[in-house]
Amino acid sequence: MQQLIHGFLRWPLVIRILIMALAVMSTCGVMIHYLEPDTFPSFFDGIWWAVITTSTVGYGDFVPKTAEGKTLGILLILVGAGFLSTYFVMLATETVTTQNGYMEGKTAYKGKGQVIIIGWNERTREIIHQLTSLQSSCDVILIDDSLQKNPYRNNHVHFVKGSPFKDTILQKANLREAKIALVTSDQNKDEMTSDMNTILTLLAIKGNQPSLHTVVEVLQKDQVENAKRAGADEVIQTNMQTSLVMMNSIISQGMSKTILKLLNHLKGNNLKLIPVMDEHAGSTFQSLSALLLKERVILLGIKKGENTLVNPPMDVVVETTDELLVISN
Repeated sequence: MQQLIHGFLRWPLVIRILIMALAVMSTCGVMIHYLEPDTFPSFFDGIWWAVITTSTVGYGDFVPKTAEGKTLGILLILVGAGFLSTYFVMLATETVTTQNGYMEGKTAYKGKGQVIIIGWNERTREIIHQLTSLQSSCDVILIDDSLQKNPYRNNHVHFVKGSPFKDTILQKANLREAKIALVTSDQNKDEMTSDMNTILTLLAIKGNQPSLHTVVEVLQKDQVENAKRAGADEVIQTNMQTSLVMMNSIISQGMSKTILKLLNHLKGNNLKLIPVMDEHAGSTFQSLSALLLKERVILLGIKKGENTLVNPPMDVVVETTDELLVISN
């Protein structure tokens, strides 16, 4: 009996209050049936009267006639109504607390196949916007320590507040069931500190889920190798890419707008790497390019191992182990 009581006390408070309210209403319903069997012919009639009385609705279809029955009704209102009112208050409080916990990033994510994005900035905002636009069913987990609440009202964007290099925070994002993780650089810190935090976060991710595909953003060229050593599957060196765009704009004025329009056109994931089909193995770049063009696929280059050849010589032979860099619908 004592173990049963201790087990009951460990249940959530809102459940305990509901059980006590139901117990009081059921007991009073049975008692009124025995006190006034003519007025309350069945147990169900008694329980119905107890529920209606406790909820203060008072339909008046069943009314106690004796002093004992009326006394029981008074006790039911004083005790049962208190329990029931407390239950509804607790239920409302629990709902508000859960909603606030979701908005403030305190609630753990329970789904699978999500995209985890670490760090909040304008790049993150645009990435989330593109992801939710192109893949409306894709869940995005945003991990950040600077935000006070979820910046999105979208049900597919789940916010987790905290330092991304802590295991407890990664567990809240259900890292083991994620599809991919993207770590962005913190623009509020200097480049060295930002890259150190990025690599530390990467180590925490790989330590918890070594097989998870990770894409990291680094600012310093010297940290690219460190990011690869830490297990990054893809490293984006933002400063170098920005410098290349700026250099092209210096040499060819207006090029930055052209590049931006090109990238914006490719936001539908049309730029991709595809495997070489068996029937295409042994073909030259020129012949394969002409063949794919008939299928409205533009061949840009070939990825051989770790090396990517963009617009290679026309006589380069395509092998089965290669991948093709193409633009397609």
